[in-house]
Formats: sequence, C-alpha cells, structure tokens
Amino acid sequence: MDFAELIFESISTFTLNKLRTGLATLGIVIGIGSVIALVSLGQSSQKAVAVQIQSLGSNLLTVIPGAASTGFVRGAQGGATTLTYEDAKALQTSSQVTAVKNVSPELSRRTQVTTGRKNTNTQILGVVPIFAEVRKVNLASGTFISQKDVEGMGRVAVLGPQVVADLFEEGANPIGQQVRINNQSFRVTGVTVPKGGTGFQNQDDMVFVPLTTAQKLVFGTDYISSISVEAQNEKVMTQAQDEIGYLLLARHKLKDPSQADFTIFSQNDILGAASAVTGTFTALLSGIAAISLLVGGIGIMNIMLVTVTERTREIGLRKALGAKKKAIITQFLTEAIILTFAGGVIGMGLGTAASFLISNFINLPFTLSLQSILLAIGVSVSIGILFGWYPAQKAANLQPIEALRYE
Repeated sequence: MDFAELIFESISTFTLNKLRTGLATLGIVIGIGSVIALVSLGQSSQKAVAVQIQSLGSNLLTVIPGAASTGFVRGAQGGATTLTYEDAKALQTSSQVTAVKNVSPELSRRTQVTTGRKNTNTQILGVVPIFAEVRKVNLASGTFISQKDVEGMGRVAVLGPQVVADLFEEGANPIGQQVRINNQSFRVTGVTVPKGGTGFQNQDDMVFVPLTTAQKLVFGTDYISSISVEAQNEKVMTQAQDEIGYLLLARHKLKDPSQADFTIFSQNDILGAASAVTGTFTALLSGIAAISLLVGGIGIMNIMLVTVTERTREIGLRKALGAKKKAIITQFLTEAIILTFAGGVIGMGLGTAASFLISNFINLPFTLSLQSILLAIGVSVSIGILFGWYPAQKAANLQPIEALRYE
C-alpha cells in the first residue's frame, strides 16, 4: 500500500463515522487552540508593557524609597517614606551630579475623585512641571501644571482621558470644571492625550496635581513616592546611577551602601521585571491549557482502540492475505496522526482568531510567533504518534485466526 492509498484509506475510515471522528479531534482542537491563544496573548501583554516602558525613554532612571536586590544597592534595609522633595532638588542642583538632565519628584496614591453625582477611584499623581517632559506627557487640550502652581500650592488638576470619561458626560468640555479630590476642590486645567495604557502606570486613568498641593492639602505628607531622573544620554546611565546613589547616601547620612534606604531602577530593570511576571503567567496558563491536550490525546487513543475492536475481522483478513505487521502499524498510526494533525490545524486557526479578537477587545497589540505555529503542528503530530502507538501495536499483534473468528 503506497502513501497516497494509505491516506485515502484513512480518510475513508473517518467518514464512516463522522460524529465519532469529530469528537475524537475535539479535545485536540480545544487544547491546541487554548495554547496558541494563551501564548499569543501572553506575548501581546509583554509587548504592550515593553512599549509603555520604552515610550518613557531609554535614559530614564527611577528612584524609589526602600531597598531591593537590583539597581545601585543590593540587599539593603529601608522604609517606604525615605525620599523627600528636597532630595529631588539636591539631585537637580548639586555639582556632584553631572550626568543628570532633568529630575521629576512624584507623589502617587489612589483616592476618590468626584464631580456632581459621578465619582471614580483613580491614581492621583503630585508632580512638578518637568514631569511632562520626563514622562513624555502630551496634552489634548488646556495646560499642564506650572511652577507657579507648585510654589503656590494651586488647586488645579490635569485629567487623563479615562478619568474624563468616568466623570463627565460624553462630549463635555472638562476644562474649567471643578472636581473634588479628598474633599478638596480642584479646577481642571488640562486633559492628556490618550496613550491606551493597560495596568502598568496607566496614564489614561490618572489625575495630575501640583506636588506641594498633593503633599500638604490632599494627603498630608512630607515624603514623595519616587523620583524620575532623566540622564543626559544612554551612555552615561551607569555614571548617573552612581552619582545619584552617592549623593542620596550622603544626604541620608549613610556610609555603607548596603544600608541604603532607596533603590534605583533603570528602564531595562523595570522591563525585565515586568516581562518576567507576564512570562510566568503565560507559562502557567499555557501549562493549564496543555492539560486539555493530554485529555485530547487520551480521547484519540480510546477512539482508536474502539476502532481496532470494530475492525478486528478486517485486520485478521488482511493478515491472512499476507499483510505484514509493519503495514498494520503504519495504517493505524497514520489514522491517529491525521486525526491529531487536522485537530491541530483547526485548533491553530481558532486559537489565532480568538487571540486576535481578544487582543482588539482589550486594546493589546496582536502578536503571533512562528514558534507557536510550529509548536502547534509538532505537538499535534507527536500526540498522534504517542497515543496512536498502543492501538496500532494491539492491531498488529492480533492473530489472524482469532481475528477471523471474532464476532
């Protein structure tokens, strides 16, 4: 029996019981489709996070209170209230810090914002004017926070587009309107350009106010949440990181870098951490989806075993007429591989379509790697061989006389 005849014979066998064939491939379709969709969505999430982080610039450093095992200091002790506005001013004005271009102190907390009968829980960010340049913030309308607002603790606010949508009627102009933040009244002076962020520092869902106003009037604190530092260029990132670290150590009266109460991150550090998190979740979800592949493979094996039982007389007749054991094994393996390969192709198509629709729905960039496609094809064929081998062996080992007597 040549290859073409073998394929034709296998397909003819499947068409004799279309419902059973469909059910046999369903598990593979669901398994492959789930793996493709989840891997694609995981890659899309990683890409979205990377785009958001990289959009801030490759020469950006972030100083946060407390300590971590990355950045300028390692394994240090510290708290969450160790950075001040004065620290940021010192970084900008000190003659010891020569590799820094701009410094932007920030205070970030979530709270309720209301206007009229509408309200939303959003991120309040106390900032200074240079924040717009450092963090690449553009305005769709109005003006950003000014130095006069910072010095005079002005009660002005710049809203992200999501906040505007939550608080105002569609088509309404929020400029000049009043909003209340922690029972303090603020006048809206600007609206930022949509960036389409999802989750990681979503600028569309933020309210920007003067830093001093956020400290004294809104949250009542002398500390800040972080300091964004823009280095002169990418080449002096390490120098800038060292200069910032040594100056803050001196200001905080700390001699041993291992006892530093702050941490300095570069964009690559943040990107690596974010990618590791999304990668872990993608792997976890893909592992769960792979369980359905195992279930689908067992389903294929069960169907093939039933097929062997139903075709016992046929197998006995073929062996009595001289069919070799190898030919019987090849035929049943071919049938199993065709079932799983067809299920893999259909699952790949459905998984790709599902990933495309979900990515568009949640505003993620659609990503589908060649590796995912090759993985789908390879896994489906491998399952066919793995779970088709035992039924094929069982068919090939039947004794012709006993098979012919089978009722």
